[in-house]
Amino acid sequence: MTETAVAAPPARLAPRDRRAVALLLFSAFVVILNETTMGVAVPHLMHDLAITASAAQWVSAAFMLTMAVVIPVTGFVIRRVTTRTAFLVAMGLFTAGTLVSALAPGFVVLLVGRVVQASGTAIMMPLLTTTVMTVTPPASRGRVMGNVGVVISVAPALGPTLSGAVLGVASWRWLFVVMLPIAATALTLGALRLPTLNEPRYAKVDVVSVPLSAVAFGGIVYGLSRFGEASRAGALGAWAPIVVGAAALSLFVARQLWLQRDDRALLDLRTFTHRTFTAGMVLMAVAMIAMFGTIILFPIFAQDVLGLSALTTGLLLLPGGLTMGLLAPWVGRAFDRVGPRPLLVPGTILVTAAVATMSRFSAQSAPWHLLVAHLVLCGGLALLFTPLFSASLGSLPPRLYAFGSATIGTVQQVAGAAGTALFVTLMTATALARADAGAPAVAATAAGVHTAFTVGALLTVLTIPAAFAIGRGAPPEAQAYGPAQDAPVQAAEVGAPGA
Repeated sequence: MTETAVAAPPARLAPRDRRAVALLLFSAFVVILNETTMGVAVPHLMHDLAITASAAQWVSAAFMLTMAVVIPVTGFVIRRVTTRTAFLVAMGLFTAGTLVSALAPGFVVLLVGRVVQASGTAIMMPLLTTTVMTVTPPASRGRVMGNVGVVISVAPALGPTLSGAVLGVASWRWLFVVMLPIAATALTLGALRLPTLNEPRYAKVDVVSVPLSAVAFGGIVYGLSRFGEASRAGALGAWAPIVVGAAALSLFVARQLWLQRDDRALLDLRTFTHRTFTAGMVLMAVAMIAMFGTIILFPIFAQDVLGLSALTTGLLLLPGGLTMGLLAPWVGRAFDRVGPRPLLVPGTILVTAAVATMSRFSAQSAPWHLLVAHLVLCGGLALLFTPLFSASLGSLPPRLYAFGSATIGTVQQVAGAAGTALFVTLMTATALARADAGAPAVAATAAGVHTAFTVGALLTVLTIPAAFAIGRGAPPEAQAYGPAQDAPVQAAEVGAPGA
């Protein structure tokens, strides 16, 4: 019997797959954008809903907390249901949460709406990256993942700008009203046009792993978010959930290692047996710490120290976000040609230089100083995200794509919470010490920002040598290209993604 040769993978996406990826990219951009829109709206929420600053910050913290709890489960969900079903659930939840938030009569209902929004967002992001890795030929993955980089990096960066523009002319409710028809349109298009791109695989959910995951990642992110509260007791009160979360995480990891022997893990940790994936996650974590730490401190410094308005602050952030969007497709094409290292090394250098420059901010800084530093930071991050996504996931066999995507999402949320907590805690501790010594509020806040960015620069400088450890990440198993494969299809000759 003659053995049939496996055809080489096509160089481009099929038209059906291209339409599906475009719809997923658009929808993911919409849902990720909402993660950072509410930070600038905190003063408005405090006034309109008669709540404290500590309560108001939970409209953002609850979003991040929900993401951290739900994302670890998505690796199982994406394998269990069709692409179309997962999309409809994700966008259905997001649209419903947006409607609830827009109509919320009070803070509690608004918080519920944000949790429902975040539940849909948590499914959408791993669904996008898993689908892209499944249907995209290795030769063009960098280009397509460059578009994913736009979603991951630009959407959070543009959130404060959009928020500042809307709040300059309308109430906070319009942040949801504007988003509602866009989300409903994406949901309708998905229901009508999105095909099924995978073959669902039956898998029994482990009822012990789900609550362990929720307590582990939820406890850690909740504790880290408590560090960000500007009070003397904030750090002390954060340790209990972090300790509980760390203990649950240890049990969760142990259980996954036991379950994955029979392919029953909720989150398969064999992704970390691949060096490129592990190194990529370390770099990803530091990049997200720098990004979210900057997102939280930049508006505080601009408004509380320099006295700029929310709209002006948002406009200062806009060029950086646009820069990331413009660079991401180019970076993706460059990745296909030269691999990750020539992009990651200058990217880590730019990020370190930008954060070091921000550590020199003072009450005498001009707004253009902030603009330039943020532009350099965004340029560096643009050089990081696409190569990290492509090389990290590209180092895995197809059966681990869904788990790798879920792991990336979890790392992003935990690192984002850690970045927010680290930068705000350092700023708050220094500002309180200076205020106790008699320094004016503006000078105390400026000193706190200086301390936070100085520590951030020391952290980011460690990423420069780490960038040299990231290779192209050729999959350890030779597999033929094909949609929705849970197990690799062995082939005699299949080219690795750019040897």
